[in-house]
Amino acid sequence: MTINGRSKQTGAGMNSSPSRRTLNLGAGRAEHLPGAIRLDRVRSTKPDIVADLDRAGIPFRTSSLDHVGAFDVVEHVEDMVALVGEVHRVLRPGGVFQVTTPHFSCANAHTDPTHRRALGVHSFDYFVDGHPLSFYSAARFRTRTARIFFRGALLGRLLFQVARRYPDVYETRLAWIFPAWFLLFELEAVK
Repeated sequence: MTINGRSKQTGAGMNSSPSRRTLNLGAGRAEHLPGAIRLDRVRSTKPDIVADLDRAGIPFRTSSLDHVGAFDVVEHVEDMVALVGEVHRVLRPGGVFQVTTPHFSCANAHTDPTHRRALGVHSFDYFVDGHPLSFYSAARFRTRTARIFFRGALLGRLLFQVARRYPDVYETRLAWIFPAWFLLFELEAVK
């Protein structure tokens, strides 16, 4: 792993400052979480940590972070279940995993050739106790937020209200008529 151009051992002493207990995965050039440690596999984006999530996991100690953000990242990784497991491992009990990703009905979900999957509002339910398929992973989260967002002023606000109240109706009956833009998840680590 490389940090600011220098080689460093994985996880050693990387979380000594309380203000730096937030990690932005696949940060790119965006500043989604000001002050967060920025991790990306692309050196040209000048992240704090250069690491490939598909090959090396998350280079932090178990239960060492308060918040992990993954903004437009989960649709790119090879193994999303493994990534969610890694996020769960590095979060402290009650820590927050915040995710944005294109909704499956968004054209960008299928247009970008680097996207490996398209997700829906229930995609993270597999990591919640009681879900019939929760055996795929030992990582457990409590869903704080799972929302579908839309473009457009008036129609976008109307569709947001419909999807917020009736997400299953929206996804099974309306998604291909009125495509969504993106999803927002806030998940709390249960340990």
